[in-house]
Amino acid sequence: MSGKTTHRAGVFALFLLLTALVAGGAGWFAWRAALEQLAARGQADLSLASDRLVGQLQRFRQVAVIMADHPDLVALAKGQGGSDRASGLLLATADKIGAVDLLLAGLDGAVLASSQGTTGGSVSDQPHFRRAMHGALGTTHSRLAGSNRRVFQFAAPIIESDKILGAVVVVVDMEAIEESDWRGDPNAVFFTDQDGVIFVANRSELVLRTRGTGGFAPDRVRMFGDFEVWSVSSGPYIPRRALHLTQPLPIIGMTGEVLVSTAPAERLALLQAAAVAAVLLAFGAILFWVTERRRALADRLEIEARAKAELETRVQERTAELKQAQVELVQAGKLSALGQMSAGISHELNQPLMAIRSFAENAEQFLQRGKVDVAGRNLNRISELARRMGRIISNFRAFAKQESEPITDVDIVAVVEAVLEMSEARFVQDKVEVVWQAPPAPVYVRGGEVRLQQVLVNLISNAIDAMEGSVLRRIEIAVETGDRKARLRVRDTGPGIAAPEKIFEPYYTTKAVGKADGLGLGLSISYGLVQSFGGDIRGRNHPDGGAVFTVELARAGMEKAA
Repeated sequence: MSGKTTHRAGVFALFLLLTALVAGGAGWFAWRAALEQLAARGQADLSLASDRLVGQLQRFRQVAVIMADHPDLVALAKGQGGSDRASGLLLATADKIGAVDLLLAGLDGAVLASSQGTTGGSVSDQPHFRRAMHGALGTTHSRLAGSNRRVFQFAAPIIESDKILGAVVVVVDMEAIEESDWRGDPNAVFFTDQDGVIFVANRSELVLRTRGTGGFAPDRVRMFGDFEVWSVSSGPYIPRRALHLTQPLPIIGMTGEVLVSTAPAERLALLQAAAVAAVLLAFGAILFWVTERRRALADRLEIEARAKAELETRVQERTAELKQAQVELVQAGKLSALGQMSAGISHELNQPLMAIRSFAENAEQFLQRGKVDVAGRNLNRISELARRMGRIISNFRAFAKQESEPITDVDIVAVVEAVLEMSEARFVQDKVEVVWQAPPAPVYVRGGEVRLQQVLVNLISNAIDAMEGSVLRRIEIAVETGDRKARLRVRDTGPGIAAPEKIFEPYYTTKAVGKADGLGLGLSISYGLVQSFGGDIRGRNHPDGGAVFTVELARAGMEKAA
C-alpha cells in the first residue's frame, strides 16, 4: 500500500512539473508576442515624438535662413541701416514664432540688433556662430548662462556676392516646446545628446540628467531576444519595468529614447500561463478521476461531481480574467487610434497656422503700403482659419474623452461632420475622395455621440485600408431616414468583403500579419457598440463593386411612441 502511494505521489509530482514547464513556455511565448506589440506601438510613439520635435526645430531653422535674406538686416550688416528698425523687425518676428531671442551679429560676432533690444554683446565664441562664419547653417544646444534654461540656437550666415557679412541667430526655449507638444504623453520619451545628457524630455525629473552611473541609469538590464527591458527606480512617473527603445536623430544631433511599461505584457503572459495551467490541471483531474473510478467504482459519482465543480469554477475564473484582458486590449487599440489621429490633427493644424502666418505678414506689408482693403481681406481669412482650427480641436477633444453617459438623442449628421473634419488629413494623405451630401435638417437617433464617432471612425479607417492599391479611391456616406429608423451607409471602392459572415468576429482581419492596425477588433467593437444602442450593423458587397456597411438606429422619440 505504501509503495502504491509513493508511486502515485511520484506521478503526481511529475505531472505538476510538466504542467509548470508547459504553462511557463506558454507564458514565455505570450510575453514575447506582447513585447513585439509593445515595441511596435512604442516605436511609433517615439517616431511621432521625434518628428514633432524635429519639425518644431526645423521651423525655427527656416526662420533663421529666411531672415538672413531680409533687406533691412543685410543693410545693417553692411553698416548702412539703422539698428532700431532692425530690432523692431526682429522683435516682431520673435513674437510671431515664439523665440526667446532673435539677433543680428556682425562679422566679428558683435550683436548689432536684437529682439530684446540689447546690443554691444558678442557671440563670436559660440559654435553655431563660428560655423555660420564658414558659410554653413550653425546649430547648437546649451543652457543659458546663469540659469538652467535650455535652448536651441540656429545661426544662418548673411551672404552677399559670395561675401559673408554676419549672421542671424534664433534662440529657442525648449521648455515651451515640451509643454506645447507632448508633456502629457503616457510613455516616458527623452532625447539625449552626444555627451549622454538628457536635454529634452516629457518627464521633468529626467531633464539635464546624464545617462550612466550617477545620473539616470537602469538598476538592471535584461535582454529578451532583440528587446531590452529595464528595471528602473526613478520616481512615480517612470515605469519600474519598461521596454527601452531608441532612434537616432542626426538632424539635431541627438538620440530619441522611450520607456514603455511592460505591465500589460506581464499581465497577458501571466494570464496565458494560468489558462494553460488550468487546462492541463483540468485534464489531469479528469485522468485522475478515471483512474480512481477503476479502483473504486462505488466512489465514481462523488469524484465526478467534485471534478466537474472544480472544473466549472476554474473555467469561470479564467473566463472572467480573459474578459478583463480583452477590455484592456480594446482600450489599448483605442489609444493607438487616438495617437494616429493626433498625428493627423497636428498636420491639420499646421496648415492653417502656416497660412495664418503668411496672411498676417502680407497684411502687415499691405498696411504699410496703405492697402487697407487688401489687408482686411487677409484678416478675414485669418479669422476663418482660426474658427476652423477651433472646430478641429473641439472635435478631437470630444472624441478623446471617455464617454460614460447613458444613451441619449444624438444628431447623426453632426457626428458625420465631426468625424469627416477629424479624418480630413488622412483623406488628403491617401488621396481619397469623399462623397457626402448632408440632409437639410438634423437627424436625431438614440445612441452615444462619442461611441457613434468611434463606430464611424472604424468604418472609414477600414474603408481607406481596403482601398490601398486601388486606382479609384472614393468613400460615399449617406444618411437615410424612415418612420422609425435612420440608416447610415458607408461605401468604398475597394475589392469588397471576402467572407461577409466573419467580418464582425473578434480578431478576424484581412490585413497583413504584424501590422499595428491589423488586430481585427475594430468591426467587433463597432458591432458591440451599435448593439448596445439597440441598433444593428450589417456589411455586404455592393453590386457595382466595393463594400457597403449599414448602421441602423432607432430615431429619437420612438421609445416614447412605443
